[in-house]
Amino acid sequence: MQPVRPVAPTSFKRIAVIGASGYGGLQTLRLLQDHPHFEVSFLGGERSAGKRWSEITPFLPLGDDLVVQSPDADAIAAAADAAVLSLPNGLASQLAPELLQRGVRVVDLSADYRFPSLSQWSATYRQEAAAQQRQDDALCQQAVYGLVEWAGDALAEAKLVGAPGCFPTASLLALMPLLQQGLIEGEGIVIDAKTGTSGGGRAAKEHLLLAEAAESVSPYGVVGHRHTAEIELLASRAAGRPIQLQFTPHLMPMVRGLLATVYGRLRDPGLTAEDLTTVYQVTYRDHPCVEVLPVGTYPATKWVRQTNRAVLSVAVDQRTRQVIVMSAIDNLLKGQAGQAVQCLNVMAGLPQQTGLPLLPFYP
Repeated sequence: MQPVRPVAPTSFKRIAVIGASGYGGLQTLRLLQDHPHFEVSFLGGERSAGKRWSEITPFLPLGDDLVVQSPDADAIAAAADAAVLSLPNGLASQLAPELLQRGVRVVDLSADYRFPSLSQWSATYRQEAAAQQRQDDALCQQAVYGLVEWAGDALAEAKLVGAPGCFPTASLLALMPLLQQGLIEGEGIVIDAKTGTSGGGRAAKEHLLLAEAAESVSPYGVVGHRHTAEIELLASRAAGRPIQLQFTPHLMPMVRGLLATVYGRLRDPGLTAEDLTTVYQVTYRDHPCVEVLPVGTYPATKWVRQTNRAVLSVAVDQRTRQVIVMSAIDNLLKGQAGQAVQCLNVMAGLPQQTGLPLLPFYP
């Protein structure tokens, strides 16, 4: 892994947020409000078009109280240097090509540009692929996967970024150092993940109702969850060979937060938790949004609530040669909007943590 090197600052400053009233859009706007460099110059949304921002979200005032507009590429390009697209899967790809043609840099929070080929995306997102009939395979190949800690220098020059999903973010930060250095076997990797209900978005869904989700823990997408393919893709790149793994997410009775526990079998049975913790500390030493805890200290989602920080901890079971890596993030920040702003920072030549909260409000 290469550290992200700052490039010379650009005039890149004005940001459009499309899909502004969803959870991803709201979190992005909240972060941009306090950002010392960026400014919000355009708000896009179909359902809220024509309304002032204060009418929709009086709890999150914007200085200019912009009118939400229909996401028209010409209007966005006239107002913004870059755009964060917080749209459902399949819709970002209808707008991104037009924005790129007009010189607008794009960070997409959906899955549309996380895969390097359209065929891989279509195989994973079959329903959306059937509805959209995309023709932008070349853009899929050009897009940079926006896991900042592993993107390298390509992110600074990127015109189009596919921001990772929340589960892949937590899982890959935990898994990649082990695979890149060949410390674990490629078979038998298991990821057990827990997330809050906000990961399902703001639209009404029966299983996210209070009476359904409260006082209950439930697995979902047990075999073939969409994020499995995304995790396997990046894991295979790190390992230098195809990786298949087991990924099972669980819905927890909390609003926000995500904890992924990754299990792998060590190649060298003599490695200790102290050895591996040192590997992680060296891997992430140039990345202020990742913290590696001391051996024996395990992360909690409350420790990262409303921050762009990922907190990792490593344990080893000598009996079974298993390494256990725990990774906690806020699913809406490091797992979504915060990661988008972190990408924008790098693309604009700023320190990657600029304007991002790294300390939680506890409890």
